[in-house]
Amino acid sequence: MDVWEARWVRAFHLLYYACLALGLILSIGEHKSPAPMTLVVLASLAGWHWFFIVRRPHLLGRLRPMALHLAVLCALYVALVLTDRSLDVVIFGLMPQPYVMLPIPWSYAGAVATILCTFAARGYLDDPDVLWRLAGSCGLVVAIGMFLTYVLRQSEQTKALGVLEERARLAREIHDTIAQGLSGIITQLEAAEQAMPDVPAVRRRIALAKELARDNLQEARRSVDALRPGPLRDARLDAALAQVAERWSRTSEVAATVTVEGTPRPLPGEVGATLLRAAQEGLSNAAKHARAGRVAITLTYMDDEVTLDVFDDGKGFDPAARGSGYGLAAMRERARGVGGTLTVETAPGEGTALCLRIPSS
Repeated sequence: MDVWEARWVRAFHLLYYACLALGLILSIGEHKSPAPMTLVVLASLAGWHWFFIVRRPHLLGRLRPMALHLAVLCALYVALVLTDRSLDVVIFGLMPQPYVMLPIPWSYAGAVATILCTFAARGYLDDPDVLWRLAGSCGLVVAIGMFLTYVLRQSEQTKALGVLEERARLAREIHDTIAQGLSGIITQLEAAEQAMPDVPAVRRRIALAKELARDNLQEARRSVDALRPGPLRDARLDAALAQVAERWSRTSEVAATVTVEGTPRPLPGEVGATLLRAAQEGLSNAAKHARAGRVAITLTYMDDEVTLDVFDDGKGFDPAARGSGYGLAAMRERARGVGGTLTVETAPGEGTALCLRIPSS
């Protein structure tokens, strides 16, 4: 039982006892001194519900023994109303109990049985029109139960969808931070190994690996906290792109340039993060797969959209013969999340051009 379900169950328990208290007040107001039998039955209703239902939440939703407990409550309710008609207000607290205590579809049967007890206690079963009134009351109670069931199911589906979306978000963040960072560190350490016994070159590679480790540790922490990407926290998008490209050029020893066209303007946090992550993914792919000699990043501000183009002069690939991998799939998910689109143009020996378009409105 999650927090929201526990709150609803608690609310129905409070409603039950509030109706018992209201019935006692009405009885005192009408009779000044309720009959001893009335007080005994009322106390039995309160005690049975407390000891066998409220104190045993782990049994809620089980047909046994909750069906027995509901039958006892209904029988006590009939006895209560037969002793004092003013106490029939207790039914408003008893009516939700079948949906709290019993599993579906037995809860509908329990609700109908509660309605029958109400008609029996009030003496309505001898009425010539009892069938119509009974059918209408039962139909209303079942309809309310079906609506509550629908709402709960929708809540569960929304919760499950939220969990899936959060898992996808975490997977993208792990790929964009930890995975790419570790890849860069491994590249620098391998280069340091190959540079031996050139001590200055080894030291330079190890220093770059340490710098990458620190930067990506900070990025990982920020991603876990669901904050904006680190470079965007203290800089505009164009400056953040230049920072990322400059660091990537030093670690990969491949020239990367950043060009900004149009008039820069503030962007929503998620849009800026998506554009920056796309640039990082394009640079990562260029380093790992393309064997590029240079990479050009172009950020364009237009009236109705913002575009990011990442071009490398590497070896390219055949889109029909090769899977796009998780990186491009994650970028497409990010793009869809902000209403944008991602296109990739490539061919063997002709480099790769990545274009991300995000509407401004």
